[in-house]
Amino acid sequence: MDYVIGVDIGTTSVKTVLYDDEGAVKGYSNDLYDLYQDTADMAEEDPEEIFSAMIQGLQKVLEKADLQQGTLKGISYSCAMHSLICLDEDHKPLTRAITWADNRAVNYADELKKNGIGMELYKKTGVPTHPMTPLTKIMWIKNEHPEIFKKTRWFVGIKEYINYKLFGVLKEDYSIANATALFNIFTMDWDDQALEVAGINREQLPELVDTDYQLTGMNDHYANMIGIDKQTPFIIGASDGPLANLGVNAIKPGVIAVTIGTSGAVRVVTDKPKIDPKGRVFCYYLSKNMWVVGGPVNNGGIVFRWVRDQLCAPEKVTAEQMHVDAYDLLTKMAAEIPAGSNGLIFLPFLGGERAPIWDADARGTFFGLTRQHTRAHMIRAALEGIVYNLYTVALALEEVVGEPTSIQATGGFARSELWRQMLADIFEHDVNIPESFEGTALGAATLGMYSLGMIDSLYDVHKFVGVTNKHHPNQENYEAYRQLVPIYIRLSRYLQPEYKNIATYQREQEADELNQNK
Repeated sequence: MDYVIGVDIGTTSVKTVLYDDEGAVKGYSNDLYDLYQDTADMAEEDPEEIFSAMIQGLQKVLEKADLQQGTLKGISYSCAMHSLICLDEDHKPLTRAITWADNRAVNYADELKKNGIGMELYKKTGVPTHPMTPLTKIMWIKNEHPEIFKKTRWFVGIKEYINYKLFGVLKEDYSIANATALFNIFTMDWDDQALEVAGINREQLPELVDTDYQLTGMNDHYANMIGIDKQTPFIIGASDGPLANLGVNAIKPGVIAVTIGTSGAVRVVTDKPKIDPKGRVFCYYLSKNMWVVGGPVNNGGIVFRWVRDQLCAPEKVTAEQMHVDAYDLLTKMAAEIPAGSNGLIFLPFLGGERAPIWDADARGTFFGLTRQHTRAHMIRAALEGIVYNLYTVALALEEVVGEPTSIQATGGFARSELWRQMLADIFEHDVNIPESFEGTALGAATLGMYSLGMIDSLYDVHKFVGVTNKHHPNQENYEAYRQLVPIYIRLSRYLQPEYKNIATYQREQEADELNQNK
């Protein structure tokens, strides 16, 4: 029995999965860490906490492997995109890991949009202008924390930092580099104009390598701590979005992957880079002749968590008393409400938004409230709003790559029959739920198997992925959604000019409160 480990470094945890050479899960660990959000726009992680979580995960899953009867062939990474860590001359962090969810660079993103440079860079990098990107984060640090900027020798992401600790080298795969907005997808190198805008040079960035690149010769201390041979190959892997498509077998033309976890995304694979003239979707590298085009949203399951915690405290207590999951109780309540929530629409922009509007100042809205609406209506409207927003991303994507041939739906929401049916009804398309445990980690493991010569092609992932459920659109439901989706789209456009005003007011209020508490 040969083994491969897929490691998925996410926003709030590292998920580590041990697979055998047939793609069967033999061990699993989910190791959490904190997301630091001291202010509304801040979203940071401690690099050492992430590194420790990864080490713990590897230790736990290796206990499940019978290394007397088999061999650990390699360990392969997936990693969240857009993180930034400033390192000094000695490779010591000057900052925590600033994540994709951090919006403090919003003014610099806005400036790039206004002066047209943002669109110029998008056409070369495939990354829409947004404060999520390391490009804008570096601009923010340079202007608002010059003391850190002057001390910074290296600008890296969390995966690069972890690999430096393990192997003593700074390498960055094309996929993670692609997401920085500093990488030219047509030359496959750092982009000179982007570097000039950021105010840095290429010597401050890691060496670029392909996603199947192998690292060996681990630091003795960490090899002993994990319990593996120091020459065990670590495949550098790719970013989490492209690998999520791979891990649910959505890599053939026209096969769309719709994911709703904490955040969400709609993505499809093409054989060459594709750019949207309107700048609404990204284009990220996966492997040779495989590019992932799509759009990420900030507001997925995290919106449902807000509904649970802030709107439905009584139901949350009831669920605890009944020893049932609060989400299951809320979903059951929502299922009693007709499709369309009797005309209640929710714009789910609780944490700004990325695709398709790319506006970090976007804010949430309930529209159409009447005295007849109940908390159950608000629950359903919130769930529908999440899917409406994903559907608008799919509409933009369709303009760039054509109509979908099929939809593979994954993420925590896929456990809910209501959400699965809602997705089929709003998208008006059959929805398949793949049998793929931790699809992003499986994508990493599959890429690792390909790098190691264990499979001939990434398309061999079909051997590891089945189908558990299939949902067809319900005519009565989608006829209701056909009337409401256009209203949702118009609302998001009409309100956009006011997002900046209300966000500025909120930031000023927050600053006043902080000053009063000092």
